[in-house]
Amino acid sequence: MEKLEVDKVIICKQEEESENYQKFKQIVKSKKIKVINVKKGDELTIDKDLKIKILWPKSEQIRENALNNNSIVAKLVYGNFSLLFTGDIEEIAEKQILAEYKNSNILNSSILKVAHHGSKSSSIQSFLEKVQAKIALIGVGKNNLFGHPNVSVLERLEKLRSENL
Repeated sequence: MEKLEVDKVIICKQEEESENYQKFKQIVKSKKIKVINVKKGDELTIDKDLKIKILWPKSEQIRENALNNNSIVAKLVYGNFSLLFTGDIEEIAEKQILAEYKNSNILNSSILKVAHHGSKSSSIQSFLEKVQAKIALIGVGKNNLFGHPNVSVLERLEKLRSENL
């Protein structure tokens, strides 16, 4: 945000006041960037055919690894196309999201942005099965220090690919 022109940012309630969050707030204030606070159930209309549905976090946030598990989970919808953004959620959040939407197909998406850079703490099989994405994207740098994506996550994604052929 320091080097880019940003008009608006979308955030959710923060449980922790980290150094990075303090810096974020300073930049927002100094550059007069509009902040849109969202929570589960909100919907942002970009235009008549393009919407972003906020699926997570709930008002009562997860205490365990709060910054990751209370990441925004949002579904971008454009006609029959959809993309599920999962932030850095981990297994505990995925299980709660599954419970929250067990009687709904809202998680089903054309494309999945895989949670937490393909970390071993995310992308449980039942979550991936509920999403049923045709394409999975993992945001990660080559030879990163964390060893992302995790081999077991790649295997789970491959298993789903095989089942969908």
